[in-house]
Amino acid sequence: MEFIKTTSIDAGEPDLRVKIGSLELANPVMTASGTFGYAREFENLMNLHRLGAVIVKGISLEPRPGNPPPRIVETACGMLNAIGLQNVGVDRFITEKMPYLDGLNVPVIVNILGGSVEEYREITKRLEGVPGVAGIEVNISCPNVKEGGVAFGGDPKMAAEVTSAVKEVSSVPVIVKLSPNVTDIKEMAYAVQEGGADSISLINTLIGMAINLKKRRPELANVIGGLSGPAIKPVALRMVFEASRVVSIPLIGIGGIENAEDALEFMLAGASAVQVGTANFVNPRASEDVVDGIGRYVEEEKLESIRDIIGGLKLDRVM
Repeated sequence: MEFIKTTSIDAGEPDLRVKIGSLELANPVMTASGTFGYAREFENLMNLHRLGAVIVKGISLEPRPGNPPPRIVETACGMLNAIGLQNVGVDRFITEKMPYLDGLNVPVIVNILGGSVEEYREITKRLEGVPGVAGIEVNISCPNVKEGGVAFGGDPKMAAEVTSAVKEVSSVPVIVKLSPNVTDIKEMAYAVQEGGADSISLINTLIGMAINLKKRRPELANVIGGLSGPAIKPVALRMVFEASRVVSIPLIGIGGIENAEDALEFMLAGASAVQVGTANFVNPRASEDVVDGIGRYVEEEKLESIRDIIGGLKLDRVM
């Protein structure tokens, strides 16, 4: 993996730098969209400047109120959420949230969502040139309202189409976030790479539900929600590994990462970077702790760089 040296490190410091397309990160640890708000919510809980990047909660063209409560429920080794993509909308995000985010000493990646290709394109156009926006992460788990509610992330052709539309109007790296709720993650990964994606993040939440036995009712008002947390880590690891076999662009691993060991497993499986999500609700310092742990690993293993382990999984047989 070629690395252009523009981000300096202090002598004696472990080299944790990675590249996501043209975006250079001081370390491979990002915050997962929807679990970190707009970053300001965590400013008194951790050192935001130590992160590799901040990914804000999903932004739509117009404000969204989200689903009615209850919309979060704890499950075995994880949680279900049906927040409903509540957000302030792209215009308010630019005027109210980006000035603060632009002041952070880390790249800010904006997660976007829409109900049509045109909406994705329009959001990206409005974000173009906004100070502080270092990248776009495209959430394709949303339903395409013009196609009868079929999720973009469930159809390779639609996934490639929305990727291409965003890429055409973006001057910053475009990351596509894949849904695990598909038959073949390899096919989806290859499709968005062909659509022009600079990177792929995977996975988004698995679809699940929970039932209250005493009330005989669903725990979530929306009935179904997205399952995240440690319970989905084995699925996420497998999908990152599979995707790494068919694409050449950098992958970002997401799913049940609570500590440096989890993050390093994803990197061995083929991820160039990782996102910490549900763990932020349990330990607001989780992302910073992961950075510390990865640094210790590089020192203990006497690695020249954390990049040395990317895709370094040892296999007993060819797959």
